[in-house]
Amino acid sequence: MKNLDDKKSSLLRAAKEVFAEKGLDKATISEIVKKAGMAQGTFYLYFSSKKALIPAIANDLLQTMLHEIKKEQIHSNDIWDTFHKMISITFRVTNSYKEVLALCYSGLAIDNTLSEWERIYNPYYSWLADLIATGIQQGAIRQDVEPMVAARMVIGLIETSAEQMYLFNKLEKPFPEQQEQVFSFIHHALKRQ
Repeated sequence: MKNLDDKKSSLLRAAKEVFAEKGLDKATISEIVKKAGMAQGTFYLYFSSKKALIPAIANDLLQTMLHEIKKEQIHSNDIWDTFHKMISITFRVTNSYKEVLALCYSGLAIDNTLSEWERIYNPYYSWLADLIATGIQQGAIRQDVEPMVAARMVIGLIETSAEQMYLFNKLEKPFPEQQEQVFSFIHHALKRQ
């Protein structure tokens, strides 16, 4: 028998696949639970509705991305290398889950649950603010930088750049060049002179 976390994870995985294939409006709970290999009643132990999946999926994707970034950070003491990895991982995850991310954004906006983004992003903001504070202490980042403000701005810049590239197809620069431009902007904004 699957434990509760495994069941919830299976439902989230199945929902991401069904939403990517059919879209939020055409996807059904029946299709999600069938793909997850569960009874329909199990769904309602975790989620009140199909739309209730959206913040959970957004949180799951962000936690996956943050876990990958932290795992890469372990291998480097260089803050600038961590920023490079953050950018690379964010672009890769955005590209891999672009359909699901588009649904998450539209679903959270439709349901007026944009405040959910704040709750979902708080661990990411805090982690990066701590990293920036360490960079300030080590002399790599300017002393006048406010870590939490900078963390929110950096995450916003990286994610918006990746979204423009993959969700909205507005940018003409090739993938590696776009990432390098984002890094260069962050580096110039934060680096201690």
